[in-house]
Amino acid sequence: MEQDQQAQIVDFLAGTRYAVVGASTDREKYGNKVLRAYLQKGRECVPVHPRETEIEGVPCVASIAELPFAPHGLSIVTPPAVTEKVVDAALQHGIRRFWIQPGAEHEGAIAKARAQGASVLAHGPCLLVAIGYRERG
Repeated sequence: MEQDQQAQIVDFLAGTRYAVVGASTDREKYGNKVLRAYLQKGRECVPVHPRETEIEGVPCVASIAELPFAPHGLSIVTPPAVTEKVVDAALQHGIRRFWIQPGAEHEGAIAKARAQGASVLAHGPCLLVAIGYRERG
């Protein structure tokens, strides 16, 4: 792993407040696993999902605009076409750290975020590996 990417990972994981766009109530989906990874590590994390009110016992918001705080980092676990809209909304709300999970990458969104000075982790390791997530019952 290149040193720059490792420094980005350390910076991304240095916070205490996060949000997961694409969080899911399905425990088999990565959107659920990423949320649980943050919670396992004692991080405050808000799930973002347009149709859910609660995921894993945590109150859910429908959009980035509804986040109760500015997250240190935003994990994105959405289809690429949705990722583009998510990044646009997040940039408008001043979010500057993104971890776009494998399979969620949208090249235009990545380029736009980087052009605006945001830190973007994409095409690299999954957050679950970097944070040391362990599946529990």
